[in-house]
Amino acid sequence: MELTLLGTGAPDGLPRPSCPCAACATARGPWARAATALLIDDALLLDLTPGAVFAAARAGHSLGAVRQVLLTHPHDGPAVELPPTLPPAGRVPDGQVLTLISGHRVRAVPMDAPGTGYEVSSPDGERLLYLPPGAAPAGLDGRAERPYDLVVGDVVGRPDAVARLRAVGAVGPATEVIAVHLDHDAPPGAALERRLAAAGARAVPDGTTLVVGEYPVVPDVPRRVLVTGGARSGKSVEAERRLETFPEVVYVATGGRREGDPEWAARVGLHRERRPGAWRTEETCDVAELLGAEGPPLLVDCLSLWLTDAMDRVDAWEDVRWREGGQEALRARVAELVAAVRGTRRQVVLVTNEVGAGVVPATPAGRRFRDELGRLNAAVAAECEEVLLVVAGQAVVLRG
Repeated sequence: MELTLLGTGAPDGLPRPSCPCAACATARGPWARAATALLIDDALLLDLTPGAVFAAARAGHSLGAVRQVLLTHPHDGPAVELPPTLPPAGRVPDGQVLTLISGHRVRAVPMDAPGTGYEVSSPDGERLLYLPPGAAPAGLDGRAERPYDLVVGDVVGRPDAVARLRAVGAVGPATEVIAVHLDHDAPPGAALERRLAAAGARAVPDGTTLVVGEYPVVPDVPRRVLVTGGARSGKSVEAERRLETFPEVVYVATGGRREGDPEWAARVGLHRERRPGAWRTEETCDVAELLGAEGPPLLVDCLSLWLTDAMDRVDAWEDVRWREGGQEALRARVAELVAAVRGTRRQVVLVTNEVGAGVVPATPAGRRFRDELGRLNAAVAAECEEVLLVVAGQAVVLRG
């Protein structure tokens, strides 16, 4: 089964008409995207968009052989002129199956938002799933019979759609995931590629043709990632995005609870509200133990608070205690953690702080913490396939 993406953008396209934002200003050349539309084996057109005939021609295809046009979502704005060679556009009611004269079978998949998803099976048995913008499959009960060969959907806007499909086995290790409906909220260029790669997905330019069922080069998701940055730099958000398409994640909160501190409680609450509801939280500093156990991906936030707890446990803040065994005890705990990061079989994203680029702390204890955190960050970074520095909400790749 051959799929040609006539467009890969949001319904308004990218750049949006008359939008002055930075994303639209830089959406030129290969980053410009028409509204998403899929042409399957020159016989089935999913979503009719302005300029579809010309888009097909640019991709080396014709719409003259199309036997069915199906819409996935309400199309706002002026009516799209239907080329005279195309049959009328329609939608299949949820759950019903449409068989085309070409031998393709189309099943309408219910969504949790306005619109209809379509599962398309070729005469040879390849299967793809196309999801409308801003929607995820609804009512996924039980395990899927087998994974789809290809999933095309709104990965940036609805990462939980991929998580739901992964949870029931509809997206497997060999499933190719293509991001479409890309709007100006998606980061441009390499930042988009990095974000999608973390989800095991990718974006392609308009006009790309894919062979469904052909063995795809699925993006390699790093097992270990370190995300560092200053206060309020956006490092926690960046870390959470790297795991938002996975159905099960253990969030390791190393800060714990602080009784009688409403400001800290508010911070914790904001983090909790931002995380997907399916994630499980562990409030612990026994990170090495979790890294050594089997289980779903881990998000450890953060190593700075883990180090604070470690220094508390060995009484490393006092100069005398530091000289008389505290330093050795702390280094042993750090070595244990670093070894656990090296040996873990779980996917893990670790968050830490950069504290050595500002004012020199006024106290010996403060300087000791700064120095030990720098050493810890360097040791953990050496064991990670990918290291990111987040500055002003923008991630800079240091490794990977």
